[in-house]
Amino acid sequence: MSGRPRRSGGDVLVVVFDGVQSLDVTGPVEVFAGACLSAGDPGAYRLRTASPGGGPVRTSSGLTLVPDLALADAPAPETLLVPGGQGTRAPDSLLIDWLRAHGPSARRLVSVCTGAMLLAEAGLLRGRRATTHWAYSHTLARRHPDTDVDPGPIYIRDGHVSTSAGVTAGIDLALSLVEEDLGRDVALDVARHLVVFLHRPGNQAQFSAQLSAQTAQREPLRDVQQWISEHTDGDLSVASLAERARLSPRHFARAFLAETGVTPGRYVDRVRLEQARRLLEESNDSVAEISRACGYGTPEALRRAFVRVLGSAPAEYRRRFRPPSGGARREQLAPDEA
Repeated sequence: MSGRPRRSGGDVLVVVFDGVQSLDVTGPVEVFAGACLSAGDPGAYRLRTASPGGGPVRTSSGLTLVPDLALADAPAPETLLVPGGQGTRAPDSLLIDWLRAHGPSARRLVSVCTGAMLLAEAGLLRGRRATTHWAYSHTLARRHPDTDVDPGPIYIRDGHVSTSAGVTAGIDLALSLVEEDLGRDVALDVARHLVVFLHRPGNQAQFSAQLSAQTAQREPLRDVQQWISEHTDGDLSVASLAERARLSPRHFARAFLAETGVTPGRYVDRVRLEQARRLLEESNDSVAEISRACGYGTPEALRRAFVRVLGSAPAEYRRRFRPPSGGARREQLAPDEA
């Protein structure tokens, strides 16, 4: 790695407070510390933690973290990272005041999970698009209508402000920052060491299609949900699914939406895309084979779905997100698949 040009991510200040989620802190910190090792430069990131009063804080899981310094003594960081946790529900006023005063001077503002609540409380998300853990997105949107809250993506980067969903999403976001600062090779090396993908795209959904929709209460509709996940290559039209549920198409569509929160068509689209992603990451099947197996029919139809939702063509998605040890066979791709 000595042949790599030396670049630096600069000072990273991680705010800690009573009730912080420990993994929101340690996940990104491990990424940045690993990047220093991978880059062969201990100073690639200069990591510090700071609490409102400078004393130890107790995390939501009961662990005690000892910060490096008090916020009042912290120098202006290039990257200011604000984690989430139970302590964001009734935040320390000293912390909010400090964020309001010093947040705008940071080159990058980053939040993990409900850390977005603290940024919003300090007025730092006003007029911006942001995300947080899906369970708290409605609270964030209700309390801060001046923020465009999107509960879907695992992270969102809006200018110099980046917000992310739960614990693992903070790792994904940190990897994207490392790639920006030190290059893809360093970020990939860190991802391999942590045994995570480099890195999930920010607009990837926070959870699976089956989890993002509610499970239907009535057994015929639950059976249909299971059938969809097991037969992505089949006829999943409303008429066909309604027949399986022994309901009229109109009654089925209304009941499915009422009990799951999404239309049958939207649910089918999510399940098929999720299955296609999984096959691209885990199998050696060609793009054409995956297209047929997931009900898209043609590689072009699969490509359109991927570009629309994930912003990446299937072949590019496989190159970026398949584990290095996967050994997917090389494919002869048509120009519109690349």
